[in-house]
Amino acid sequence: MTGDPQSLGPPGTVVDTRYWHMLGDGRLQCDLCPRYCKLREGQRGLCFVRARLDDRIVLATYGRSSGFCIDPIEKKPLNHFLPGTPVLSFGTAGCNLACRFCQNWDISKAREFDKLTDQATPEQIARAAATYGCQSVAFTYNDPVIFHEYAVDVAQACHALGVCTVAVTAGYVCPEPRAEFYEHMDAANVDLKAFSEQFYKRMCAGHLQPVLETLQYLHDETDVWLEITTLLIPELNDSNEEINRLTSWVVNQLGADVPLHFTAFHPDFKMRDRAPTPPETLSRAREIGLGNGLRYTYTGNVIDPVGQTTRCHLCGTVVIARRRHTLERWGLDREGRCSACGTTCAGVFDPAGPGSWGGRMLPVRLGDLSGPDQ
Repeated sequence: MTGDPQSLGPPGTVVDTRYWHMLGDGRLQCDLCPRYCKLREGQRGLCFVRARLDDRIVLATYGRSSGFCIDPIEKKPLNHFLPGTPVLSFGTAGCNLACRFCQNWDISKAREFDKLTDQATPEQIARAAATYGCQSVAFTYNDPVIFHEYAVDVAQACHALGVCTVAVTAGYVCPEPRAEFYEHMDAANVDLKAFSEQFYKRMCAGHLQPVLETLQYLHDETDVWLEITTLLIPELNDSNEEINRLTSWVVNQLGADVPLHFTAFHPDFKMRDRAPTPPETLSRAREIGLGNGLRYTYTGNVIDPVGQTTRCHLCGTVVIARRRHTLERWGLDREGRCSACGTTCAGVFDPAGPGSWGGRMLPVRLGDLSGPDQ
């Protein structure tokens, strides 16, 4: 790598970052996430998108994306944030964890930027969301923590047009950048991959505690709408004992109203020899969560109307019925209260009622992103 930014990417895609400092031995330490990569000239962090260029650390994927798609918000998954509405989703490349079971490995584990086929400014993305009737933009497919500067700029552009922002993340981030990042987010789904340090070390090359700290920060110190997802992998993180500890921690530390999604693993990346998660495992985990006091536990990556239905926690009435990502019944009033007993359902709901996007997923080409005024 030379001192020329174009050695990393096209003009405008390499930008300076702030969260780093110089060590006594001349290396630069990245302070964005708890990995604390220490870089000499020409080196990249494990995420691959943050690199040392002369005496600074830069982001090399600003404005570049692996693609854009309009999804149902339930696909993120977010069941209590603007249900039924479309969300403009995009990601970049790379990741700051090394999960052996990654379900988006072709993007998150990319080590070449040929995956980044689309380019768009923050303003173009915000205008595209508004043009296509999307009430939110989601940073997803790979972890937005690693493209912090781009995500923050996109979020600011979105908010200027009244568009919400959603982070789909593993929550592996340091306190200072975490505070700045979530200042600009309206909702988050945090991937709590397991409830053991051993799993995080062996399967993700990371640590559990920073993720728990992110969850507590979001709940205690922000207004960000929070939901959690745990991918259950047979014989690795699906025991009754571990699920009991996980759900008990969520209830005790975050409260009963935080929705928790248990989703099915399918063989992929470096774990193609592992069997898929049986549906009954997801149902069992859901029942454990409910038994421990969680009001909203869901199953995902399977067709399970029972496990994807929201019931009033007081009277048991079905207030939102789903089939995968499609709403089939709505039983909340304009204030988000149960139509049968008036009990409030936790969430962020549009007073005008649910959206009608359904389960469609619509890829959007770069040429469509400029909007009618370009």
